[in-house]
Amino acid sequence: MTKTERAAFIQHRLEELYPDPPIPLDHTDAFTLLVAVLLSAQCTDVRVNQITPALFALGRTPEKLSKVPVEKIEAIVRPCGLGPQKAKAIRQLSEILVREHGGQVPADLDELEKLPGVGHKTAQVVMAQSFGVPSFPVDTHIHRLAQRWQLTTGKNVSQTEKDLKRLFPESAWNKLHLQIIFYGREHCTARGCDGTVCEICTTCFPERKRAVKTKKA
Repeated sequence: MTKTERAAFIQHRLEELYPDPPIPLDHTDAFTLLVAVLLSAQCTDVRVNQITPALFALGRTPEKLSKVPVEKIEAIVRPCGLGPQKAKAIRQLSEILVREHGGQVPADLDELEKLPGVGHKTAQVVMAQSFGVPSFPVDTHIHRLAQRWQLTTGKNVSQTEKDLKRLFPESAWNKLHLQIIFYGREHCTARGCDGTVCEICTTCFPERKRAVKTKKA
């Protein structure tokens, strides 16, 4: 298969497997999604979903969380890892949203990336899932799968994002990001598949005999 053929097969198969993929992080609006994605850095979605009910019980709006002491936020989010940094970022971004954006999450990538604790991937998730703006958030998992499937040169997540956006139609980006995540978790895990085991890997590369060594983002 050529790269274009692989991309077409992958998109078609993922659409068959996950025609309507849910957003893995529990949320009710753009703000709660923003906070949940921030907490998911170096933490599983399952753990985040266990933590956020207690956090949002303190306040599920920027106005309310901006008044909660950082120490109280940290006590709740500590199991997600990086507790001090995440708690400080949540409090600070809540204050900024109130002060500069009328208590609303801006539907603007550049403005989102200015918020404490909000990187490019987090901002893109919010743009895609809350505002429906075509985006292709790439985390280390998607980066690894894109390398296994030879859809990217694999130098870093930024390059992978550009490569995937060139290969797939813009209309599919938001859903495809989620579809790849779910496929990776179920079939092409870090330990369960080395590029020679799962359906997509074996279909796209039937002659592949050696494990694929992926480059870290």
